[in-house]
Amino acid sequence: MSSMKLEKRESNMSVKTVKRLAIIAIFVALSAVGALIKIPSPVGTIGLDSAPGFFTALAFGGLEGVIVIALGHLLTAAVVGFPLSIPIHLFIALQMALWALSYRFVQRKFGLIAAVAVGILLNGVVSSFTMMLMGGLGAVLSVMPFLVLGSAINVILAALAYRGLKGSRLI
Repeated sequence: MSSMKLEKRESNMSVKTVKRLAIIAIFVALSAVGALIKIPSPVGTIGLDSAPGFFTALAFGGLEGVIVIALGHLLTAAVVGFPLSIPIHLFIALQMALWALSYRFVQRKFGLIAAVAVGILLNGVVSSFTMMLMGGLGAVLSVMPFLVLGSAINVILAALAYRGLKGSRLI
């Protein structure tokens, strides 16, 4: 390969990398803002931090969405002092990353409405069972309505934003 082609290829790769990092940074910042908007709940870590992560997964890619949603959860937990402990919140961040990937996958295979349903089910219902570790079934049932509500708001906001911007030059 000639040196000119190699330089052009390296330049394109660096531009893509910078663009990717900028997208991640912008949406992590939006997650930080969302982390400050809380849905009152027994655990205090349910907020509007995951909508940017779900949106990013749809609009820009799975890896970007994983990073944004996991960091978004950790920011939300940090704002209230990691009430479930740092290891539990790291586990929840990992769950959130899997849910963002699932949201993207289902949207690609079955459409946006199916993705919304799966996102709410995974993030609202399945994630509630993390509370089993701290307080048994009572803790699961006490947090589930709040988590389903928060999940619905985040997942639907992400879907509406994606639908509104899909096909635009922005994504």
